[in-house]
Amino acid sequence: MRPKPPVGRYLYRTARSYKLAAAMIEEAGTPEFTVRSIELYGGPRDPVGPGQVSNLSAAEQFLALTDDFRAEGYIPEQDFFVTPEQAADALRERITPVFGDLPIAVVVDPDMAAKAAAGPTRVRLRGATCFSPYDVAQLVEHEVFVHSLTALNGREQPHVRSLGLGAPRTTATQEGLATFAEMITNAIDLARLRRLALRVKAVDLALSGADFIDLFRFFHDAGQDPGESYHSAARVFRGGDVAGKVVFTKDIVYLRGLLGVHTFFLKAIQSGRPELLHHLFSGRMALGDAIELDPFFRAGALAPPRFEPSWVKSRATLAAFLIYSVLSTSLRLTGVELTDFAADATDMAT
Repeated sequence: MRPKPPVGRYLYRTARSYKLAAAMIEEAGTPEFTVRSIELYGGPRDPVGPGQVSNLSAAEQFLALTDDFRAEGYIPEQDFFVTPEQAADALRERITPVFGDLPIAVVVDPDMAAKAAAGPTRVRLRGATCFSPYDVAQLVEHEVFVHSLTALNGREQPHVRSLGLGAPRTTATQEGLATFAEMITNAIDLARLRRLALRVKAVDLALSGADFIDLFRFFHDAGQDPGESYHSAARVFRGGDVAGKVVFTKDIVYLRGLLGVHTFFLKAIQSGRPELLHHLFSGRMALGDAIELDPFFRAGALAPPRFEPSWVKSRATLAAFLIYSVLSTSLRLTGVELTDFAADATDMAT
């Protein structure tokens, strides 16, 4: 078989992921559904990157690191007093100045399992719930200024307009990019990060046989209220079997995607390739697509993003954040103990 050119590989991989998704849906409620889901989105025990750390072990490490903060009140009980209609109004206020002549409708959907879903022309919010102020800030950065924005930019491409379509193969990058956006804009909080880690653990529990009630209790014991515990458990069993083992594994991509996007950004900066960061906003793509399709961006066959989030436009600020991240991750701090700082204070006093 002749090797495919980069655009051909992109189209092939995208079409294949659609085919796998269709096969998964056809097997809803059966063990084969889970096999296809893991093929598309991965499993909780898959490695993250080239090392030995798995999605599950990364989630467990994060949960362990935040347990003390939870105990000390750094993760306060949130007030969920923002109605879906108020949240929708807040999103509309942020959308209009950015997208101008390409308006995005914000609608309330009473039947949604997730809190929100976004496309190029519409953002849907769950109707049977209330939101916290943190939720609203996260929805703006995550749903609107990543998911809707990249879909709109893809539709604006002069040639490869399929970049405006979401595909299962781009889900991890999309969710990682959106979660990174929450982080760099200070929209995220520890409760949100814990939810992402808890989802990975919940998928693993369900694959091992935990049923819906088991997962409800797991989320509730972890600090979620009964309503949110119900919705969190329901996410894991979409298309599956509430008795356990037949599971939708998509929820592992948030934490894996965040780690992947952050690492990609760091490596792009280290390699002197900041343009790769901007390629990711030109449409819905996977991380590798930004590299493979770079010659087409340089030649003008693919257009740069028409819209970008404010944190990407502020290149100096973004570069400062990433370069500090590169520096901090390169320092070897494994031998440093908190008591070392106390010793420094004693030396200064004498």
